[in-house]
Amino acid sequence: MEKEPRRELFGEVATDDWEHDVWLMARRTALLYHFMASAIVERLGEEEGLKLVSEAVWKYGEHCGRVVRESLEEQGLPPTQENFSVVPDLPSRGWRAETVQLPDGQEQDRLTLCPLARTWMELDEDTTLARLYCLVDPSKIAGYSCGALKCSHAHNVLDGDDFCEIVIGPAEEEGDGS
Repeated sequence: MEKEPRRELFGEVATDDWEHDVWLMARRTALLYHFMASAIVERLGEEEGLKLVSEAVWKYGEHCGRVVRESLEEQGLPPTQENFSVVPDLPSRGWRAETVQLPDGQEQDRLTLCPLARTWMELDEDTTLARLYCLVDPSKIAGYSCGALKCSHAHNVLDGDDFCEIVIGPAEEEGDGS
């Protein structure tokens, strides 16, 4: 009798093989980022190294946002906040989220499991380098909207919060985009 493969990672049980496969790939991506960013900081020193990693992540995010925008334009759709999700740029599995109702009746989406963050938190208590990767979100929105929208993390597990929450809105109404 063959043994059933273990579909557990990050102290969680995957809902199926696909989710587990995404976790494995995200884990590998997180490990690559961690060791590459760490080597850059080690070689260049903290100030220059962190600056270079931040710049690289920002350019990566802008590229991802432009790809989404271009795909929408090919479909004849404008790059609005509502249309951003029309073109998926992340797997539909692997990241876990919940929608909660706030006291004012509005709904809020919260990311409760990010396989990248879980990997980085297992590696190191200092999440400085890992947190730089989260610049991908505001830079992706900037690249997507040509600066018309701004994105910030209202909550982030790498900052010690219980969940991640990304807020997107018109550029003139948002905070610093971190």
